[in-house]
Amino acid sequence: MSVVLTGVDLTVEEVVRVARGGEQVELAPVAVETMRASRAVVEEALASGQQVYGFSTGVGMRKRFAIEEDQARFNRQLIRGHLVAQGPNAPEDVVRATTVKLANGLAQGYPGVRPELAQLLVDRLNEGASTPVRMLGSVGQADLAANADLVEGLLGDFELAAGEALVLVDNNAFSTGLAALAVSDCETLLDTLDVAGALDLEAFAANPGLIDEAVSEARPYPGLELTIRRLRRFLEGSYLWSAEPRNLQDPLTFRTLPQVHGAARDALGYVQGVLAVELNAHQGNPVVASSSGRVIAAGNFDIVPLAAALDFLRIALAPALTSAAERALKLLQAPLTGLPEGLAARPHLAEPGLSELGATVQGIVAEARLLAQPVSFELASTTQHEGIEDRTTMAPLGARRLAEMVSLGARVVAIELTIAAQAVDLRGSPALGVGTARAYELVRERVPFTDAGETVPPDLEPIVELIRSDMMGA
Repeated sequence: MSVVLTGVDLTVEEVVRVARGGEQVELAPVAVETMRASRAVVEEALASGQQVYGFSTGVGMRKRFAIEEDQARFNRQLIRGHLVAQGPNAPEDVVRATTVKLANGLAQGYPGVRPELAQLLVDRLNEGASTPVRMLGSVGQADLAANADLVEGLLGDFELAAGEALVLVDNNAFSTGLAALAVSDCETLLDTLDVAGALDLEAFAANPGLIDEAVSEARPYPGLELTIRRLRRFLEGSYLWSAEPRNLQDPLTFRTLPQVHGAARDALGYVQGVLAVELNAHQGNPVVASSSGRVIAAGNFDIVPLAAALDFLRIALAPALTSAAERALKLLQAPLTGLPEGLAARPHLAEPGLSELGATVQGIVAEARLLAQPVSFELASTTQHEGIEDRTTMAPLGARRLAEMVSLGARVVAIELTIAAQAVDLRGSPALGVGTARAYELVRERVPFTDAGETVPPDLEPIVELIRSDMMGA
């Protein structure tokens, strides 16, 4: 099985399969024909003497200068002149995600390059080739620095034709590829947050009225309806449905669990819609419209739709992580749970039990919340290139912050699950739901009950990896 690039229907799931699963890639025959047609428009424009930005002229403030030297030399200089990225190298999956997005963008036809160039990127992917791409230095008005790193490492001795160097660097493939992986991971995290939240309800002996189907019928948000449906499925067969609730109304982080998770779901759905467009969108300048035989100056490298959507998702994710941490903290408090303080193995022990995990989860979730700050309205400067480049989207930063926030979120949920499992045991291991029972077993396979005389589990990494593997959230 392989991912076929048409330029119009690449999905997040396919990006993940190529980036992390090493799936093979191929160009659709129709894409090859589309690229040939658009390249013919470019060649005709150049032959007629038309000035085409970056194809027959310099770029940025040098757009008023014609390319006088050898085209191949100019192309290489253009790429090498943008090798200004800084910082650590991106993970290999991000490099591969960037490459497949870039190849798909070329396949669309609007960039006006030869199909041989897109095929080169496909071949590099299929060979498993990778190259160092530094993370820092893009303001999101095309990922010039990161893209230059990428193509400098992948091109080899391939000779570029007029304009192809500009096309390779003047796009947002890095931001989009990084965002696709981060959004996929965010969906996995939200799935696990639902499972952990359901186990929290059993650990707290909460009032199950909060997931009554009438709740979403009365407030018909898609995310709320989906969250309640998932929670009810996980809790099917749980003792909660037959036990007398301990409280008429539980703390808000329990009672509003479906509303908070539902809001994050709706934000995720919006971002997925934006990504569906951007993965198959032209993201550069100019636009080659083969249907009308025109080469059009444009600003499609402004990726504010994705940058703003990533901000939105991080903002919506923050309350979900905060609530998860708060539920974990509530489960450690005897006056609220009726269980031993700190979930110690029995009452009146001087030992801390799991109480110190409370400080850890507070520290991690505080760091995660700081990453929710929006960045798409930032403006680094208006002076670059004689004031021409006076817009930024900071899309790579928005995507990187989402990836970091999701990574921290997995650790929040790992602590939440560990605490919830301990509370379930202290409640006498009541009948759990079909989904929560499986989650409990997965946790206990990795972290045992903390008995009297024992300290907190020394390593929660096995649970973190479980969360990231998406084995728990189905």
